[in-house]
Amino acid sequence: MAAAKEMMGWSLIQRSSFDNTTTGFPFLQNQNRFLVNPVSLPSKQKKVQLRRVAKVPVMAAVSENLVKAVPDQSDESAKFKVRAVVTVRNKNKEDFKETLMKHLDAFTDKIGRNVVLELISSEEDDKTKGPKKSRGAVLKDWSKKATVKAERVHYTAEFTVDSNFGLPGAITVTNKHQQEFFLESITVEGFACGPLHFSCNSWVQSNKDHPAKRIFFSNQPYLPKETPKGLKSLREKELRDIRGNGKGIRKLSDRIYDFDVYNDLGNPDRGVDFARPTLGGKEIPYPRRCRTGRLPTETDLQAESRVEKPMPTYVPRDEQFEESKQNAFSAGRLRAVLHNLLPQLKASISAYNRDINSFADIDDLYKEGLLLKLGLQDEAMKNLPLPKMVTKIQESSEGLLKYETPKVVSRDKFAWLRDDEFARQALAGVNPVNVERIAVFPPVSKLDPEMYGPQESALKEEHIANQLHGMTVQQALEENKLFMVDYHDLYLPFLDRINALDGRKSYATRTIFFLTPSGTLKPIAIELSLPHTASCSRSKRVVTPPVDATSNWIWQLAKAHVCSNDAGVHQLVNHWLRTHACMEPFILAAHRQLSAMHPIFKLLDPHMRYTLEINGLARQSLINADGVIESCFTPGRYCMEMSAAAYRSWRFDKEGLPADLIRRGIAVPDPTQPHGLKLLIEDYPYASDGLLIWDAIENWVRTYVNHYYPNSSLIHNDRELQCWYHESIHVGHADTSDEDWWPTLNTPDDLVSILTTIIWLASAQHAALNFGQYPYGGYVPNRPPLMRRLIPEENDPEYANFVADPQKYFLSALPSLVQATKFMAVVDTLSTHSPDEEYLGERQQPSTWSGDSEIVEAFFGFAAEIRQVEMEIEKRNGDHRLKNRCGAGVLPYELLAPSSDPGVTCRGVPNSVSI
Repeated sequence: MAAAKEMMGWSLIQRSSFDNTTTGFPFLQNQNRFLVNPVSLPSKQKKVQLRRVAKVPVMAAVSENLVKAVPDQSDESAKFKVRAVVTVRNKNKEDFKETLMKHLDAFTDKIGRNVVLELISSEEDDKTKGPKKSRGAVLKDWSKKATVKAERVHYTAEFTVDSNFGLPGAITVTNKHQQEFFLESITVEGFACGPLHFSCNSWVQSNKDHPAKRIFFSNQPYLPKETPKGLKSLREKELRDIRGNGKGIRKLSDRIYDFDVYNDLGNPDRGVDFARPTLGGKEIPYPRRCRTGRLPTETDLQAESRVEKPMPTYVPRDEQFEESKQNAFSAGRLRAVLHNLLPQLKASISAYNRDINSFADIDDLYKEGLLLKLGLQDEAMKNLPLPKMVTKIQESSEGLLKYETPKVVSRDKFAWLRDDEFARQALAGVNPVNVERIAVFPPVSKLDPEMYGPQESALKEEHIANQLHGMTVQQALEENKLFMVDYHDLYLPFLDRINALDGRKSYATRTIFFLTPSGTLKPIAIELSLPHTASCSRSKRVVTPPVDATSNWIWQLAKAHVCSNDAGVHQLVNHWLRTHACMEPFILAAHRQLSAMHPIFKLLDPHMRYTLEINGLARQSLINADGVIESCFTPGRYCMEMSAAAYRSWRFDKEGLPADLIRRGIAVPDPTQPHGLKLLIEDYPYASDGLLIWDAIENWVRTYVNHYYPNSSLIHNDRELQCWYHESIHVGHADTSDEDWWPTLNTPDDLVSILTTIIWLASAQHAALNFGQYPYGGYVPNRPPLMRRLIPEENDPEYANFVADPQKYFLSALPSLVQATKFMAVVDTLSTHSPDEEYLGERQQPSTWSGDSEIVEAFFGFAAEIRQVEMEIEKRNGDHRLKNRCGAGVLPYELLAPSSDPGVTCRGVPNSVSI
């Protein structure tokens, strides 16, 4: 037993001096003191309870009794030995090739093909004017520990340094093995200051593939001008290496971050139907994405060739999913087995690719599963080349496409049919960011009338006058009682093309709401517009709440078309564009321009996790030609062009929550209010909860920024910071870089605003828009992603069929059974939290991610504030006065509740855009 512990490095850790006498971390000197006052939380929140950081060290440390002075009579200065403990994370599962290479590396390690570390002093060498370097030290016992099955294995390396060596500020690592390994951390002990921590969290490649030494800096942050002399050249070299030269095809093992346009969504080599325009440039402005450098297609030299599943697409190596995340994502894709197996199943399913005949058909998806519903029994499934994991998930095909009942119908099966639930979801559903106050009635289009017809709306005062609780329209406007969800101008330019697609029919919709005395919204009119080239009687139509059976079904169809518009805008604009695509340039520029030792990089680091990888996967199989998004949403092949059209009105300065609420007229500035503004809809769960999180983020960022930038001159003179912001705008958002609305970066307040907006978008905004997709959209009639029929008018041939069987007509307008199931499978995966999720207020190595003790303590204060936010949200969800989040059958609003368990939970705010 003792031998096993020694092999894993446990004896070193147990004998560590990382205790209450440690001098390197004065904030840890008293083990009985919490960094912040403990917060009492309900038992289900125990995951996020603050812990005593000094009790169990996060990183391995080396015992002081292993540090020995080594007198050397030949040198003027004395020498002494220090040791490092290197923590390497193993894979839980290895394929045959990886196992073979691991054993080969264990063998060659004995004959000198090993891992070598070198300490780099923060001080400059007086003779060479370069950094002081120790001699290389080999990681010990790699071959002996090759068979250790633990998740983390600790190795040691021993250095001999001069007494005037100074403190190490960096470590270089050379991997002479054949295979990469994941270096989690290094802890060096033996210097007078106490343990020195190096947070690495990076794959170290074999030097046969990447000859250059890897550089890892200590956790001590430095602004560029404060960089110790011994580290300056290394700081600059590391950034040069990460930027690359903008040439060549990227290998999967590369760590190079660069920009490119979206010229990889189509595949013209498959035919003209699979060609897609390039997004990014003067013709179609769009943010930039991570460059892969793949060769052009044969058909179109401006289009980049594609890599199709299951082959991986390039993102820098450290951006790829870690193992637990990859496993969770793969399992989610297996739940989307219909999509994965569509080519094999098409022949069998095509005969059954029918309309939903009854609501019982939908209910059965949660009881029986689609394959049984379609008559595809186990025998048929056995003849298909299924991945082995499928049979492990479910031995019978019955469960392959059997879904959990979505939350939206779990409490009240028929709530989705009601007007109050339809309106409530505009404030507390999965897309609560489009409702706006009406300042002028009727609303007016901003589209060019020569191209798109009259700008005037078909809405008239008589359509809504009897719905205003005795008010006139003017009174309702003056008292801020009229609100709208307006998709007219975004959809109308695309409708001719959308409605020409097979099985797609859409309107450009406007929905008018009245704010009732109880604080809820009531839909009072829906305007349905078609291109003015359509017949005059159908180009604009207003539908009002029903007065009889026929008008009831017409009203239900109108609401379904609104929800279909809403689903498209939610996915293509608010979710993909505003939180995924628009964040990628800031992430690429951060890696390219901010050193790992820059304090702003350390602040942003957890909020960039996995975003490049999930965006790369989206380009591969979600937003590509004939991908999931085009297949599932009304705009079809025009989905990404619609997303690009929305980018023309995107403004970074309006993306922060307070600015967005004011822009939409939902709030007005009011310095007497807690958040500096007053909500005109007081019971607006997304906004009221979001402001709590916004304030917590802003307080944390302000504390952080003011600590490093007490005055504006430091902002002006920080070259890395200015280059990051400049490149984010002028390269990453090049098509909008000339706009005068971009915030300046001249003062600490400017930086606080910019960083708070970025962190808000990556964490809370994305969470609010993402993790409710299955809970609300998994029941397709509630939010149909596409519609297949328009609403018939009395002179239409279909009108008689509609009147004869309105339910059948309604269901036939929704996606087919297979389309619905495919969509459900996808949003189920996208709504899932992985086991390794890091939530707001959490981060890896919480006590040692920064060497600045004041900042570490401030972070724990931020974590405590986030827990307080969570308790306040829970309290609000039990307040019966708040009818948009509490009531009979009403779903509580938890999408901004910070913590969550793994799975589809309809809650949880991860640090980053990670799914």
